[in-house]
Amino acid sequence: MTGIDPFTVEVIRHGLTAAAEEITLTVMRSARSPLLREAGDMSSALTDHAGELIAQGHDIPIHLGVMAQTVKAFLTLVAPERLSPGDVWFLNLPEVGGNHLPDVKAIRPIFLDGRLFAFAVSLAHWPDIGGAMPGSYFAEARDAIQEGLRIPPLRLFTGDGPDREKLEFLLANVRSADEREGDIQAQVAGTRAAEARLLELAAEHGGATLMDAVARLHDLSEAAMREAIRNLPDGRYAGEDFVDDGGPGGSPGGGPAGIRVDIEIEGDTAVFDFARTDDKVDNYLNTTPYVASAAVFYAIKAIAGPEIQPNGGCYRPLTIRTRPGSLLDPGPDTPVVGGNHETSQRIVDAIIRAFETTLPERLSAGGPTTAGGVIIGGRGEDGRYRVFFELHGGGEGARAERDGMPCVRVHLVNTANTPAEIVEAEYPIRVERQALREGSGGAGRHRGGDGLVREYRMLVPDMTVTTVFERRVVPPYGLLGGEPGETFRVSLCHDDGRREELAGKANVRIGRGDRILVESCGGGGYGAPDGS
Repeated sequence: MTGIDPFTVEVIRHGLTAAAEEITLTVMRSARSPLLREAGDMSSALTDHAGELIAQGHDIPIHLGVMAQTVKAFLTLVAPERLSPGDVWFLNLPEVGGNHLPDVKAIRPIFLDGRLFAFAVSLAHWPDIGGAMPGSYFAEARDAIQEGLRIPPLRLFTGDGPDREKLEFLLANVRSADEREGDIQAQVAGTRAAEARLLELAAEHGGATLMDAVARLHDLSEAAMREAIRNLPDGRYAGEDFVDDGGPGGSPGGGPAGIRVDIEIEGDTAVFDFARTDDKVDNYLNTTPYVASAAVFYAIKAIAGPEIQPNGGCYRPLTIRTRPGSLLDPGPDTPVVGGNHETSQRIVDAIIRAFETTLPERLSAGGPTTAGGVIIGGRGEDGRYRVFFELHGGGEGARAERDGMPCVRVHLVNTANTPAEIVEAEYPIRVERQALREGSGGAGRHRGGDGLVREYRMLVPDMTVTTVFERRVVPPYGLLGGEPGETFRVSLCHDDGRREELAGKANVRIGRGDRILVESCGGGGYGAPDGS
């Protein structure tokens, strides 16, 4: 790495980040499903030839942390000599550098002067990946097969274009096949754009200089992460938080299940040990060690070094341990679809609770650390099948210096809402109401932000509704004496006037005129309300 100056390194750093971001922009501009083009439930990354992360877009942290490991796992199954220019491979297996089945990764190998040089990766949440229920969240799932189509590394595109035989097989096993094909083509286009930008960088600076800069960036990020950890007080810390159900004892199916972390900070290294986390649960809130690693990376970066350039070097000072058989390491064939965005958030909350009295000025109280998902599926008047997937934010937790903000998403979830106009144009649904859930934030020296209210009316008969949300039983916590926020609620309001509250994991059928009322959680307060 001799001879490369810091200015060139910085220019290349920005060029790599721009190339990764162009994947996301391309997918959003060309995708068919509103979940991608409006809500932006996708992420993008570049890795080197060995799968080491070199750049990522400004996307969704849980996706990005997982993608730091996806290509390395992919290469254990697909030897580099099988890869050719123009290939795009698709993959969604949680056990192969993944998180859950709906998040499908498109992986394009990039060649320079005939040699494998890098990979461009587009992760997109498909609104449906098959399985027992529209939207692919099945509350009664007891194995991974019930959650949808499992895609091992599959070459869907070559330099000659799509492999129609494989593509038709895949599309025959998902709902809204025309929409899925449009999203697939968008992912391919996004990775193609990144390939062009990366080759432009190599042409401008030379391939050897580019790779020297990448190696230097890894070392710089490692050094920055080590310095950030050195600035934390040495010691041992313990924290816990809970998913709503599936744990030992309590109601049928178990009460809350605990995610527990023991943290050891020593010098410039940090160990995160989740051995005391509860055993895997009998619902879909289990998750993978890849997700646990991504959540830890996000939390320590947010608390200790938010300006650190994310790449493979950041992970070198971190050790993450999970216990086989636990919520965070349940083994193969286990339902994990909700663990991606629910249990991952509990990991972050547990880490925050561990540092509550040590670094309170850097932390937020509990917020809407749940996807707050509602999925509505069915056929419109034109006979076409549609799947509406919407994530709902809530009240941000308060901080040492201010109140929490209303109606936002925090930590690992970073999607936009789908505008009411798009909902009504694309689906047989009317948005009846959208408002603040006033007073839902927890009291404190600084008050938690308020949640939101959104109400949907069905315009056709025989629709399915799936709920996938947490913070229904265990509320967003207050910090340092602050009070918790109100819990999350989703209600089914029948056309005949009856009203019933839905569980956080439910699949129900509803009809024309029925309404789904979402009341998202408020944020926790910070500090005792009386100022003590």
